Amino acid sequence: MNAIEKRIDELHRFRPVTEPPEGHAEFWERTTKEAIGSAFEHERVEIETPMPGMKAYDVAFEGFSGTTIRGLYMVPAFIEGPYPCILTFPGYTGGKGLPEAYARWILMGVAVFAVDVRGQGGETGNTLDSEFGMVRGWITQNITDPERCYYKAVTVDCLRAAQWMSEQPELDPKRLGVVGGSQGGGLALLVSALHERIGLTVADIPNMCHMDHGVLHSTGSLTEVADFGRRYPELLPQALRTLGYFDLLHLGHRITRPLLMSVGLKDTVCLPEQVFPMYHAAASEDKALEIFPFTGHAVEAAQTRRGMEFVRDRWFR
Repeated sequence: MNAIEKRIDELHRFRPVTEPPEGHAEFWERTTKEAIGSAFEHERVEIETPMPGMKAYDVAFEGFSGTTIRGLYMVPAFIEGPYPCILTFPGYTGGKGLPEAYARWILMGVAVFAVDVRGQGGETGNTLDSEFGMVRGWITQNITDPERCYYKAVTVDCLRAAQWMSEQPELDPKRLGVVGGSQGGGLALLVSALHERIGLTVADIPNMCHMDHGVLHSTGSLTEVADFGRRYPELLPQALRTLGYFDLLHLGHRITRPLLMSVGLKDTVCLPEQVFPMYHAAASEDKALEIFPFTGHAVEAAQTRRGMEFVRDRWFR
């Protein structure tokens, strides 16, 4: 066994013992009902693109705490529906981008709903009230209160995005999936765990897994929580308890549909010690983990192709 094989073997056998916070199941039953248990405001308006093979729409819908969430909805214009569709979220600080960024999916005959994450680098603001100061970034907003924290707001937004997608008349309700990388990969897993109409998931180098380990070791967004704990050590236990509700290790048993994940062994943002346990926590029988020994926090072109093949093989064959 060479050094690379040994490292991979050790990671596959790594099983952190983590316990969800008290009332975890009730929290998610309540939050899911809050998100999609009743109607919410939404609209879509067709927009122009430079690509005749795509129809595109600006979408706006009501998110948590009255924030209007913006998205791009795109369908193939060169074939008849009903279309399969993927929901996708950006990496941390990103936004939904421009329609042409999703051309590869359209060319496959797959519709796309790309959604901003509130307050970050897209066109969506954040009207969530803050009851305590937060450090740089967004993660620590109301982090001592799971009912009002940033992650809950984002979760409600994402579940409503999935609900909106599931109700579009030109889509095939049996072929709906969710795709993302880094923050987007974590949100993809979260939606897959919580929304019953999601049929497959591609989660590349996902965040939001084994989060206490990430707070201690990651060089990414979870450093914001570490900084919060450094400034307010007396509040760190509350902050970690809040993260426990959103740690995907505690929701993996609810992910049962086809799943593709990826990990880079040199990733210092979403560390292998976070991703491998999440892969094993997922209850999906049809699942795969693509391992890139020399990759840091990036999605390689080979994995982009693998994700497309994963979708093709389950929706078009």
